[in-house]
Amino acid sequence: MTHVPLLRPSASRRDFLKLAAGTGAGLAGATLPLTGLAQGQGELVVANWGGDWNTNIMKALETPAFESKGITVRRDLASAPARKTKLLAERNLPRGTVDIAHFTDADAFELQMQGALEEIDYARIPNAAHLLPGMRNPFFVPWVYSGVVLIYNPNKVKTPPTSFADLLRPEYAGRVGLIDQIYFNYLYAYSLVAGGTLKDISPAFPKLLELKKAVQPRIYPSHQQLAAAMAADEVWISANYNARAAQWQAEGLPVRGSYPAEGAIAIQFGVVIPKRARNKDLAYRYINEMLAPAATRTLSELTYYAPATDDAALSAEMQQRVQFTADQRKRLHYVDYEYAARNQPQWLEWWNKEIKG
Repeated sequence: MTHVPLLRPSASRRDFLKLAAGTGAGLAGATLPLTGLAQGQGELVVANWGGDWNTNIMKALETPAFESKGITVRRDLASAPARKTKLLAERNLPRGTVDIAHFTDADAFELQMQGALEEIDYARIPNAAHLLPGMRNPFFVPWVYSGVVLIYNPNKVKTPPTSFADLLRPEYAGRVGLIDQIYFNYLYAYSLVAGGTLKDISPAFPKLLELKKAVQPRIYPSHQQLAAAMAADEVWISANYNARAAQWQAEGLPVRGSYPAEGAIAIQFGVVIPKRARNKDLAYRYINEMLAPAATRTLSELTYYAPATDDAALSAEMQQRVQFTADQRKRLHYVDYEYAARNQPQWLEWWNKEIKG
């Protein structure tokens, strides 16, 4: 069985990528047995976001691969901070209440640093052989990825925006929309605007206060509410995942996406296994089914996020909608996981008080 060591608590993203590359090389020639995949039966508890994200995951994966085969899926739907709190609270219990949990890459790193996650045994996930280079890591299995770009209504914004700084333009006062649940991406984006980096976002705080003063952005709890506001011409411009721009455009909303001059903020969505998961056999089966071509392709078609695997077989039209160009991929900014994990509680407190409040 291939051993995949956990990152040490002080690991940087560079360490993470080196380990991911080494793990990929080790697994390339490994035999990938199905041991355990057919063993898990009964009930699986999945922690996830709610809304259309959960609905799409049910359609792409949980209903066809599990519920249609007699396996009960119980869903524990909550915000990412609430789900992290639960896993941290249960890490020292004999048994937890969650078998598999959906998170972003940065959230997963934070949980791993605090000892809340199971080490991933890739020998139990045959379909992980198709993960893209750099996508495999020892505590989190990605499913799809995207990046934060500019989204705007071309009927209202006549000159396509080219920078996150364009949201500060006075003509957009009262027409800028932000999403509370992805607040951290605005910190990253405006750090770049102000000359900072994702390793030190201190320049973002005065810049976001400047944004608040200049345009009084409307803050929505979720993607669905922002989409409704853009459909009603309440919001003309925002910063959000490229996947959402593609999805809303396909659904008929008058929106376009624009890649920012600063570069997009990269994000991966996937799953972790809590250390105290009750049914780890089913958890591994879930991950393997998640990475199967049909599930990955369906989720990409439903959500417009790019697949983290190389065998999803998207149509040429879908590839054009969801994939970044080679140049855009080179300019993606990746979160410094350790730095984010150490500072997110203070960031959230500041956001709630200074921007949302």
